[in-house]
Amino acid sequence: MKTLFSLVILLSLSYSFSSCSEDFRTKDEETILQYIEDNNLTAIEAQDGLYYTMDVVGTGAQPSGVYSTVTIHYTGKLFDGTTFETSVGGTPFTSSLANVIKGWQYGVPYFKVGGKGTLLIPSHLAYGASGSGSIGANEPLIFEIELIDAQN
Repeated sequence: MKTLFSLVILLSLSYSFSSCSEDFRTKDEETILQYIEDNNLTAIEAQDGLYYTMDVVGTGAQPSGVYSTVTIHYTGKLFDGTTFETSVGGTPFTSSLANVIKGWQYGVPYFKVGGKGTLLIPSHLAYGASGSGSIGANEPLIFEIELIDAQN
């Protein structure tokens, strides 16, 4: 009986967490789609709620996946327009895609070197329930990016 009770509690908790997660995914998608509409963007749905725009199509190398090292100029924004971080005007950011948020891991490989565009990232592909610094919990993000280099 104790085992059955534990199983019922565990199933209830997992349903609560997945339901809560689904609520944020729905809210994030609504936020992203409203942003696309309000800004008259031609955005492409990539995967798992990620959307991107391609403002300048690059002609150079394209990252092949999470083990690629990329150099990027970026501006990170909240959906209220607040800029929380930028490399523009400073040193570009260089990292393996394995060391960045899932939204970048999924989105950056759509770009070729020289390409510029925007990643519209749902919270579960960004910092999720924990947030980070000035980024709140369950906050979707906007990253304007320019891919400067890609090493596969």
